[in-house]
Amino acid sequence: MAAPELLSEHACFGGVQRFYQHASNEIGLPMRFSVYLPPQALHAKVASVVYLAGLTCTEETFMMKAGAQRVAAQLGLALITPDTSPRGAGVVGETESWDFGVGAGFYLDATVAPWSKHYRMESYITAELLPLLAQALPLDGQRIGIFGHSMGGHGALTLALRHPGLFQSVSALAPICAPTQCPWGHKALRGYLGADPSVWAQHDASALMCQRSSAPFPGGILIDQGLADKFLAEQLHPELFEAACAQAGQPLTLRRHEGYDHGYYFVASFVADHLAHHARALS
Repeated sequence: MAAPELLSEHACFGGVQRFYQHASNEIGLPMRFSVYLPPQALHAKVASVVYLAGLTCTEETFMMKAGAQRVAAQLGLALITPDTSPRGAGVVGETESWDFGVGAGFYLDATVAPWSKHYRMESYITAELLPLLAQALPLDGQRIGIFGHSMGGHGALTLALRHPGLFQSVSALAPICAPTQCPWGHKALRGYLGADPSVWAQHDASALMCQRSSAPFPGGILIDQGLADKFLAEQLHPELFEAACAQAGQPLTLRRHEGYDHGYYFVASFVADHLAHHARALS
């Protein structure tokens, strides 16, 4: 497994913010990602939290907008942010919509041509990127959490549920909780996976949780949702995930916040709580 190429690095709260590129076997194209290493990583392997960004974002968005590094440095957590899709796949139509194609990989492996050749974000993250980083950086491969925002919140919840044991903690900010029941999800799941709704359900956090007979994360899941979020009613459906958790006996803290919208001012307002949630689980 070839070492990733360091594109830039920046001293940050006693640690270092880095941006990388590497040749991905799973994607079949160069992929970029970012890593924040806290000062504790100078002396020992540290726990890490994967952050999955939302529609139109890149590997830079969270690191530049969320203000997470100060808290990560205090808690001794590394932060990992992959890009949101392949870049340069050359698929016809991949740049025509902001909610499908480039910047909108939905953290799954496409099964429908022509998307299936390169749009393999689930396998990229779980089978390639995390092992690569555990090999290349001072990260403890047994202590990994995952969280995300919007499309990335969908990704965090579904990857955590689909890969038992890989992630020890999970949380989300304004996640797409039931993509089988919203326009964003219908567009993405049909486009990447075909027309069979039973296949779609395998990438729907609410449907996946409904299949559980016990709590996959007994330490709890944290979700924050702004009530002034213009996407809440039509696209996000946290109440469906809330009901699924109740059915499965999964502890869930779902916090609803008056006045907060869908953007990074919302993310920045609550990111410290999410990092603390992961630090408790990963300590």
